Amino acid sequence: MSYDPNNIFAKILRGEIPSHKVYENADAIVFMDVMPQSPGHALILPKAPSRNLLDADPAVLAKIIPLVQKVAVAAKSAFNADGVSIAQFNEAAGGQTVFHLHFHIIPRYEGQPLKTHARNMEDNAVLAANAEKLKAALAG
Repeated sequence: MSYDPNNIFAKILRGEIPSHKVYENADAIVFMDVMPQSPGHALILPKAPSRNLLDADPAVLAKIIPLVQKVAVAAKSAFNADGVSIAQFNEAAGGQTVFHLHFHIIPRYEGQPLKTHARNMEDNAVLAANAEKLKAALAG
């Protein structure tokens, strides 16, 4: 299958759809997941188009992985989490629902199960507040 430049994440990257942006550089963008599984659930996307990890340019991956680590460390701190799950899905059978390479950074808490993904939209005010918490942790 080929990359679809009209997927929702491509539209976010082009500024056609708003997001609660946390961080952006020449290679990537970080924003809050609108259907979080836990408070502080963020997404990291490379700007380079690829469907998923299976067709991504290794040079793009080399630039993204340090950012994944940086955001995971910041999310753990910002949301006083006990741990962090990092998820990345490939193709529909692998759980992928948006076909632009992305990584989920999900703060985790002892004894608290994750909410079901892609079910309930979070309130915009909550997303905005969580984006600010994560921005502050990234800056600190």
